[in-house]
Amino acid sequence: MGREGILFRYCGPFTIVLLFLLVALTASCGGPLVINTWGSAFGKATAKAWSILQSGGSALDAVEKGCTECEIAQCDGSVGFGGSPDELGETTLDAMIMNGNTMNVGAVADLRCIKNAIGVARAVMEHTKHTFLVGESASMFAQDMGFPAENLTTDKSLSIYSTWLNHSCQPNFWKNVVPDASKFCGPYRPAKGLNDGKWNISQKILNVKNHDTIGMIVIDGAGNIAAGTSTNGATHKIPGRVGDSPIAGAGAYADSTCGGAAATGNGDIMMRFLPSYQAVEYMRMGIDPATACQKVISRIQQYVPAFFGAVICASANGNYGAACSKAPGFTRFHYMVYNSLLQQPVEKAVDCI
Repeated sequence: MGREGILFRYCGPFTIVLLFLLVALTASCGGPLVINTWGSAFGKATAKAWSILQSGGSALDAVEKGCTECEIAQCDGSVGFGGSPDELGETTLDAMIMNGNTMNVGAVADLRCIKNAIGVARAVMEHTKHTFLVGESASMFAQDMGFPAENLTTDKSLSIYSTWLNHSCQPNFWKNVVPDASKFCGPYRPAKGLNDGKWNISQKILNVKNHDTIGMIVIDGAGNIAAGTSTNGATHKIPGRVGDSPIAGAGAYADSTCGGAAATGNGDIMMRFLPSYQAVEYMRMGIDPATACQKVISRIQQYVPAFFGAVICASANGNYGAACSKAPGFTRFHYMVYNSLLQQPVEKAVDCI
């Protein structure tokens, strides 16, 4: 029986006082806490990260192994191999990891033929003086570091690609080109004249399955904070496209003095606003995590009212929250939490604003 169950075996005002003291004590020590984007399909990652903490691992270890679990399990098809083929039918991976004590970051993007993207990102952080490696060179680095080369294509990803081709390459991410990208496949060339500069977002592209990421924040028992992300990016993306996930301050951010944040959604929009960095800075100002997340979403909505996206936030004292932007087909955001008051990963949800 957990601590809450033991307390509630007895009744009376004293019990309530004890419960509040227990909650306050847990919050004041900061951790341990694991929080990550999306619901039960990502729960294995939450549980894995928690198990790493319970076995004495660091926050950084927990983030890496938690996200790795999602890469192996291909969480919801949006993380790891065999998902989100690009316009050439190839699956490529993006990931990053950040140490909130040192502010060191490791990241990879457009990673090919390597399944453990966040593991490679950590290798960038720990074995180079760089922050970010991309493309074929990132894959070569990974092999030098001992990561095996493997095919990221599966029957499922080939089927997704084939169906897309048979539907005139719809949806896609082109604009201001000929032939008309809303009706035909490429190759494309620039059209004369540009649009009016408004933030036009195709509703065919704007959905959960096309833009998804695991973003994770971990606080260990010593109060150290780490954050990380892993994704296979936007389905049918133009080859070479990099979204927000591997970019520090966009996909995730951590500072052990005040908190961490991670974002998910339409990375092409969200990266322009550095939502994770902004959320942490709001928490540095003393704003609670839920409000910090809401303020970040509202800031983006000033420019893109109906964008698809969400942010999770955790403060150094162990409090947490989330917020999301209401978009067609997306009115509620689910995320996973595990802390010392819980017996297992718990799915939480928040209504979008």
